[in-house]
Amino acid sequence: MLAVSHFAEPTQWPNYLRAVVDIALPAYSIRVTPGPLHCVAGLPYPFDGARTIHIVTAFNPHGRHTAPRANLRAQHELLHDIGLHGLQWWPAVGGDPVGTHAEISAAVVGMDDAQARALGQQFDQDAVFAWSPAAWRLLSCADAAHDTVLTGWHAALLTPSSHRFSQSPAA
Repeated sequence: MLAVSHFAEPTQWPNYLRAVVDIALPAYSIRVTPGPLHCVAGLPYPFDGARTIHIVTAFNPHGRHTAPRANLRAQHELLHDIGLHGLQWWPAVGGDPVGTHAEISAAVVGMDDAQARALGQQFDQDAVFAWSPAAWRLLSCADAAHDTVLTGWHAALLTPSSHRFSQSPAA
């Protein structure tokens, strides 16, 4: 059974558990979805070694609807902070599996879980994702004791018409 944090709003945590993420890597775009326990499928993990990709957003602090202009301003600040730390990142969009809700995000390499949590916490996020060769995890920004291993993962190549990068994300 998955552990659910009492720090996140009860109505939002289940949505985070189902979320999918589109990542625009330099050569291609992919969609990462939670997969069966201990199963990684689809495209291979994009990096050699065990580097973790953390997915972070500044949209909708505390899981609450926020005005589009405020979301974009906060996301700009997040990207500025990532740049100040010299971290490598790619554009990402996280959201529900059917595409009715999407949030501009960043897929960041070069942080450990504690740094990713701290960055999410700085922007009042409930959680950040951590994608590694072995697992797709939901990390609570409030308390590491409430992290959720979402099982395995599946990565699929996106065609230009199937990704959400050119769409305007919901606020």
